[in-house]
Amino acid sequence: MQKDAEPLSPRQGPPTTRPGEPLRDHWARDVCRRFRTHLQAERGLAEYTVRNYLTDLDPFWRFLDQEGVGDLASVDRTLVRGYLGWLLTEATPRSSGRGAPHARGGDVGYARRSVARKLSALRALFRFLAQGKELPADPTARVVSAKQERPLPDLLDGDGVRALLEAPADTVSGLRDRAILEMLYASGLRVSEVTGLDVADVDLETGQVRVLGKGSKQRMALLGAPARRALDRYLTVGRPDAQRGRSPAGSGHPSWRDFDALFLNRGGGRLTSRSVQLLVRKYADQAGLEPGVHPHTLRHTFATHLLDGGADLRVVQELLGHASPTTTQIYTHVTQSAARRVYQSAHPRARQG
Repeated sequence: MQKDAEPLSPRQGPPTTRPGEPLRDHWARDVCRRFRTHLQAERGLAEYTVRNYLTDLDPFWRFLDQEGVGDLASVDRTLVRGYLGWLLTEATPRSSGRGAPHARGGDVGYARRSVARKLSALRALFRFLAQGKELPADPTARVVSAKQERPLPDLLDGDGVRALLEAPADTVSGLRDRAILEMLYASGLRVSEVTGLDVADVDLETGQVRVLGKGSKQRMALLGAPARRALDRYLTVGRPDAQRGRSPAGSGHPSWRDFDALFLNRGGGRLTSRSVQLLVRKYADQAGLEPGVHPHTLRHTFATHLLDGGADLRVVQELLGHASPTTTQIYTHVTQSAARRVYQSAHPRARQG
């Protein structure tokens, strides 16, 4: 255990913070602080992902307080299983921030998919503590969550992609936004990977992009001709104008490192993931697409269209930056589902009851 770490056991009352924030006035606050540092510094996770991990641990602290447990060393496999049962049947989910609880249609009990995610966060916490010799063993090691059916990701068809990509106007910000949309679809990048790009990461001549993905793993993404043209126009016209719009020093002046960023905001600073999410939503509305289109929709669409075109699963896995082919296989289910719908609607013998 680190010398400056506080004990894992003294109880100091229930959590007094919003979901995802470090605990205040609670015996586990130091654990959460060090776990956050581990996720950021050692695992290289994005701040949004780290916040989700901490949010998914919130019910666990509530459960331990309810059970009178004030020491993580006292948590065993039986208690963890009791926690999962409590999540499914008794827990009252907190609001997701949009006024809707993460529950299965009622006020009590989390959906099984949410429970599986919370168990994953708990595993990560106890693995961290066990590896650091702060606990003798990991009580989640042999706890099995109920098998979840993975929902098929939302996709855009060819017409939807075309309408979305053509939605930005031919303005300075429109050139940037068109380049972002083209890159999201052409390369299948995560939104955090797009906003993390520097100008030096893009080679328009070869159509390659150097990407820093999850866990600080580097890979090469590819760009097609339309994306290269959109990026070239942005770099030639849109980005120089954005640089000239930098805020004066002392008034929200961006870091000097932001000047290397590929995609800039109006103040000349690096564009945020939230800004990209909002612009995708805006152009989806303008294009008349169904609600719910977000940057990851384009990533899903990229992968599915590649597989539909005959791409090898391993190639798609490499381009997406997935550590395991199992993660990529969800897209094979999408293509099979689409093929089944076409077959059932088109084959004469399939329609006979």
